[in-house]
Amino acid sequence: MFRKMKNRSNIAYQYNSFFPFKFVVSLNAGGVPNLAFFQGVDNEKIANHLDRAVLSLERNPLKIFVQVNTSGEPSKSGIDPSGCVRLAEHVKLHCPHLEFSGLMTIGMPDYTSTPENFRTLSKCRVEVCKALGMTEDQCELSMGMSGDFEQAIEMGSTNVRIGSTIFGPRDYSKKQPN
Repeated sequence: MFRKMKNRSNIAYQYNSFFPFKFVVSLNAGGVPNLAFFQGVDNEKIANHLDRAVLSLERNPLKIFVQVNTSGEPSKSGIDPSGCVRLAEHVKLHCPHLEFSGLMTIGMPDYTSTPENFRTLSKCRVEVCKALGMTEDQCELSMGMSGDFEQAIEMGSTNVRIGSTIFGPRDYSKKQPN
């Protein structure tokens, strides 16, 4: 997709969730033009890889969101809420080519724990802002998808992911094996 869009200088890209290491290779090769945000940093290794990739491109710092696993599902990416302050501090102190911009979560698919997930992320924001000396409006919250974005906005989300509402549901039958 990024190869097809190379000449589209007016598009700002966001990368959400799981971090395949092939992505760093693509980023290092300049294959992701206009990457504005990366919403999937859930450990120091990923932060360090991204920091080095951004350095090699000699570009402005890349805005990142720390992904927090608020639902506790083992199948989900994201750092445990108890570790989000430590990871945000690592990005701020040890990754000069990254700009900590906020927190992100993906709730449960059936939306049964949506309010709890959103409250957990909001609590994480309070803790991170206190630790980093930021105001809460300097720390964005990316929570809410097509099925729960209205509730997410009511609970303080500044970014919602509504691809299914715009493009229709995903067709997982076309997924290629690795």
